Amino acid sequence: MTVFFVAAIVFVINVPFGYWRANVRKFSAGWFLAVHGPVPAVVLLRILSGLGFSLFTVPFMVGAFLGGQLLGGRMFSWRKSRAEEPLTSCLVWDFVKSSGRNRIS
Repeated sequence: MTVFFVAAIVFVINVPFGYWRANVRKFSAGWFLAVHGPVPAVVLLRILSGLGFSLFTVPFMVGAFLGGQLLGGRMFSWRKSRAEEPLTSCLVWDFVKSSGRNRIS
């Protein structure tokens, strides 16, 4: 796998964690887990992809990690400002709730 493909996967993995991070108190246990929770998945992905831990890949992975976290946080803020009901810390559940609300019965 290429470094860009792995970075894209890292980005996608971090979006829901960034969404969660935006809804918890900074430096709390939940915040710590939201920031560091995806790290084992990223390490495993790097090993399984054969990418390894070459120094040239670090900026791509860090950028993808931070970018996914920031996008997830922005998505939470955007949805919170437009929400008709309280949001949870789970991106997937909030989308399921909102899509069920928009159905015509």
